[in-house]
Amino acid sequence: MTTGKNGMTYAEAGVDIDAGNALVERIKPAAAATKRAGVASGLGGFGGLFDLKAAGFVDPVLVAATDGVGTKLRIAIDTGNVDGVGIDLVAMCVNDLVCQGAEPLFFLDYFATGKLELDQAARIIEGIAKGCAASGCALIGGETAEMPGMYPAGDFDLAGFSVGAMERGTALPAGVVAGDVLLGLASDGVHSNGYSLVRRIVEASGLGWGDACPWADGTLGEALLTPTRLYVKAALAAIKAGGLHGFAHITGGGLTENLPRVLPDGLGVEVDLDSWVLPPVFKWLAAQGGMDAAEMLKTFNAGIGMVVVVEANAVAAVTAALEAEGQDVTRIGTVTEGQGVSYSGSLL
Repeated sequence: MTTGKNGMTYAEAGVDIDAGNALVERIKPAAAATKRAGVASGLGGFGGLFDLKAAGFVDPVLVAATDGVGTKLRIAIDTGNVDGVGIDLVAMCVNDLVCQGAEPLFFLDYFATGKLELDQAARIIEGIAKGCAASGCALIGGETAEMPGMYPAGDFDLAGFSVGAMERGTALPAGVVAGDVLLGLASDGVHSNGYSLVRRIVEASGLGWGDACPWADGTLGEALLTPTRLYVKAALAAIKAGGLHGFAHITGGGLTENLPRVLPDGLGVEVDLDSWVLPPVFKWLAAQGGMDAAEMLKTFNAGIGMVVVVEANAVAAVTAALEAEGQDVTRIGTVTEGQGVSYSGSLL
């Protein structure tokens, strides 16, 4: 074997295979903590294995979801506070899966950066594992891509992929009728949508991420990096309670765009804006950005991160199941004859 004249190596080109291997070893304990029934392999193989029969399914239908964290990552990168964005990544995927009636089973992540910084990457992936564990979802694999020249120093991007399952014939939404009740589950702030506008509003306000938060303790950056709430265990408990017809995860498009996704043709919803108190973060954003209620309701979750559609005579049982799992539940409206979303009351 001859040696090239210039003796170039992959490491000199900016890709450190040893650092990637060190990362895998560091995150193995976090991934192992997410193990659940059905996991048939750990990290390090060419693919992750999952046994649906061992997970207890008889006649399963698979459901898949993929998402990212969006420009919320910019705040995490600029502040160095990266510990919560992994939870955001998981939540954006698994909260969607339960809207179909599926139980999230396993998760894979894609982490891309220009130069792998071991501590930063480990903190991010440990956050992913934390989100998986809180959702009963196993972290069984992923990809760490070190790509010199593709990202500025310190920057990274995240994508997540989750697969769930349900027994055949149990898909949601199903059976939604006029008279069904809308139960709103409180959000933990802005979650992971609308951050291009959030960042623009913060810039216009003259504040920096390290400045004191105007509506809460700590810095502005810390407050806006509050992770997305995980609704999986509460949603699965609500399904078991019976009488549940659908879920709407309130992400991009807010209540206005996401509620119609669970409605059959010929039905709409009426939402009472006086039924819950708009959280301070949204009041601040509205005031600083000069936003009206319609724009708020179409851009942000406005304090409601998930809406549960339930038959009227099951409201008490479903509410009890949700609250037992730590959710703040508010009756916010009803399903009606008609089309689209109508609002009463005042948001701002």
